[in-house]
Amino acid sequence: MSRSGRKEEETLIEMSGTGDGEDLNGPLYEINSNADSEIRSHSEGLSSTESTFLITNHQRIDKNLQSKDSVFFCDGIRRIDFVLSYVDDPNKEVDRKKSDRRREFEMNLQKAGLELETEDKKESESGKIYFLKIHAPWEVLCTYAEVLNLKMPIRSNDMEAKADNPLHWLIRIFKLPYNVMNPEDDYFTAPFNKQKQELFKIEDQSKFFSPATRNRIVYYILSRCPYGVGEEKRKFGVKRLLSNGTYTSAFPLHDCQYWKLSMDGKCESERYTLYKHWARFGKFYKEQPLDLIRKYYGEKIGIYFAWLGFYTEMLFFAAIVGFFCFLYGWITMDESISSKEICDNDIGGQIIMCPLCDKRCEFWRLNSTCEPSQYSHLFDNVATLFFAIFMGIWVTLFLEFWKRRQARLEYEWDLVDFEEEQQQLQLRPEYEAKCTHKKKNPVTQEMEPYLPITSKAARFCFSGATVLFWISLIIASMIAIIVYRLAVYAAFASIMENNHTLEPISGLLTPQLATSVTASCLNFIVIMILNFLYERVAIWITDMEIPRTHLEYENRLTMKMFLFQFVNYYSSCFYVAFFKGKFVGFPGDYTYMFNSWRNEECDPAGCLIELTTQLTIVMAGKQIWGNIQEALVPFVWNWWRSRRARNSPENLYSRWEQDYDLQIFGQLGLFYEYLEMVVQFGFITLFVASFPLAPLLALLNNILEIRVDAWKLTTQFRRPFAAKAHSIGVWQEILNGMAVLSVVTNAFIVAFTSDMIPRLVYYYAYSENEASPMSGYINSSLSVFDISDFSDLSTPETNEMNVTLCRYRDYRYPPDHHKRYHHTMQYWHILAAKMAFIIIMEHVVFVVKFFVAWLIPDVPSEVKARIKREKYLTQRILHEYELTKLQQKLAGKEHCAEVAKQVQATEGKVQLSAYM
Repeated sequence: MSRSGRKEEETLIEMSGTGDGEDLNGPLYEINSNADSEIRSHSEGLSSTESTFLITNHQRIDKNLQSKDSVFFCDGIRRIDFVLSYVDDPNKEVDRKKSDRRREFEMNLQKAGLELETEDKKESESGKIYFLKIHAPWEVLCTYAEVLNLKMPIRSNDMEAKADNPLHWLIRIFKLPYNVMNPEDDYFTAPFNKQKQELFKIEDQSKFFSPATRNRIVYYILSRCPYGVGEEKRKFGVKRLLSNGTYTSAFPLHDCQYWKLSMDGKCESERYTLYKHWARFGKFYKEQPLDLIRKYYGEKIGIYFAWLGFYTEMLFFAAIVGFFCFLYGWITMDESISSKEICDNDIGGQIIMCPLCDKRCEFWRLNSTCEPSQYSHLFDNVATLFFAIFMGIWVTLFLEFWKRRQARLEYEWDLVDFEEEQQQLQLRPEYEAKCTHKKKNPVTQEMEPYLPITSKAARFCFSGATVLFWISLIIASMIAIIVYRLAVYAAFASIMENNHTLEPISGLLTPQLATSVTASCLNFIVIMILNFLYERVAIWITDMEIPRTHLEYENRLTMKMFLFQFVNYYSSCFYVAFFKGKFVGFPGDYTYMFNSWRNEECDPAGCLIELTTQLTIVMAGKQIWGNIQEALVPFVWNWWRSRRARNSPENLYSRWEQDYDLQIFGQLGLFYEYLEMVVQFGFITLFVASFPLAPLLALLNNILEIRVDAWKLTTQFRRPFAAKAHSIGVWQEILNGMAVLSVVTNAFIVAFTSDMIPRLVYYYAYSENEASPMSGYINSSLSVFDISDFSDLSTPETNEMNVTLCRYRDYRYPPDHHKRYHHTMQYWHILAAKMAFIIIMEHVVFVVKFFVAWLIPDVPSEVKARIKREKYLTQRILHEYELTKLQQKLAGKEHCAEVAKQVQATEGKVQLSAYM
């Protein structure tokens, strides 16, 4: 709708208090009754659709003169900054209410200065959908650029460019073209001021504000535009209109089809450039065009891909070291004395082990676990200790270097003075709508909504109880999996002993391994089901809490989801690492869960191989399932929705209809991406001592993940509205916490889950063979039990070997000793060594971590210099501008002492700025 004949002061935007970029809480609109009646007089008797179809001269323009793939109004001049869609409701009474809401809402948008144009449903491909196209004119963009404190270019950057890398020729293959990596010139910037437009480099008004900035401004207006009064509270915001079905969608347009350039020369075709150079799997080895991503999608999405790319780069070094540690284990596998003794028929073949379950299990020979013990050496060797310490230092380097990278991006993307920007700190429309109580803000001295402390406390209690219930449900499911492991072990043992068809693989597929693999797969299925259900519960209880700001909403949801995911994904790994085989008892006095199921024992080679199996299945399964969800599901859904349009001529399938058929990238779209990567980060840090190949798996997944995320965002999703963010937010604190926890968990894994400490104690304190110090270790680690001391519950049903003594994994005195079945001194020496190792390792790694963190500054010195230079130039330019204006004012007035003083004061400011 045209704004002709409307005065600038009727734009209905409150400008008080916006000079410093403060957000204006509550709706920004005060409806002018005169303007309201004026518009109604023009549109009386028309439907909402017809009234918004009016443009400058209140006449319809022939749309057939313009390409349907255009991103401009029918006049070919005004750019479409946002699109709303709606359909007729079959219920006429409901449709009338929705039509009234739309009419009121669209009138208020016009009063706010926006221009509207509607596509009738007859012109849509389906014949059912109306599309309301929105354009923000120059005056509105300037006003809200000042309201939102947007920084805009004032002068070309005169700082020397960073010197070229001397090894540039080596990495040329990974580089993208210069115009793709640098889509915009480098400028010094300053907060936009509508009254001082001549300060800014405005060469073309239609291109001064990027499309991402334009759609961000329009969404800001849409989220606060009122549409009626009811039940003693204002109703406003497009989100409520979407939730009640008044509109079916709201989205900014992509600038072209992703597979070809736009036919309109005025379109930038940045989507095509992103697809060609970034969102294709064949470009997996290329750098990311972060500046172009930021320009097209906004800083919030740009910072995510910057973090993901940096994380993947750092994973390369961890993957290389982990691979060599694994290779060391592979090379030395045949040199393991422990494995040789287990596999030796004269040693392991002569050792009869006690049954691993009650009654149904039989006695078995130690050499039956020959192959699992050899594979266990792949991960349980001296390189494990080195890699655990290395990863403790690596994670610190990753976090510190990311802070430096983030600081550089903050400067380059004009986020230096950004304090979680107005779009994040502003009151949520839902908060303003649901909070009926008001109180005076002590800072702004304005009335604003608030939630009473009693209501807030009740909501928090209910929310906390709900989270605790779901965490309890996870723990209950984990206990059920443990019971499954205990219950089926005897069945697997019986089947494998009596089924001769399994004899060829009996050496590899032991009852322990079969139980562990099936339990891990079942655990993964339970994890995914609980995850699916809890996601919806977490969003519901967060909405119920009514958080005040967008930032508060995201932080609360993040903590709820991460706490749940932490317990859900890692609980089974914690069980295998720190509980399995630790509370078994001994053959004469086994420990039982719920007095029914005997606790699990570790394999004679240790529990580390089982932890590796558990970690591999859960981590790899999650990554495979995640990629299927992210890539395949949106592709199939979009294919199904657009199946009719594929048979239509291209000139009838408009740009807004093409985007309407795509998936919605909601406000929580990035939340799930971060959550996926942070959970993966936990796998490769918390339990990495058990699986050195975990960083390599994560690296391969992330190389694919970057391109999958880029592909789906560019081709399968509607264009998200642009939002700013200067960091990864609360995820940074979560990563810091996991980095500290990883040092503790890996120290405990090396000490209590692996056999490294017992081997070292035997090597230095108990070995009697100087030529081969580790000879006899297996015999030393197994205690002797007299089968006549079995309880009735534990006595095996058969004894085909006529065994009188059996061995079990523990350090206890033999039955003929006066301290029979009590722990030996070797047990206490090993326990003391384990505790000493944990203390020493933790202190060494923490000292190195904190020293590295202190040594590496968060902000590079070069960036600090550029920030100071930009602030100095900005102050100087602004002061020179004021000086010029005052001099002109002084020239127009003779002998004006007051103005002369102002000139002198301004000159003093310039000199002070130069001095600073």
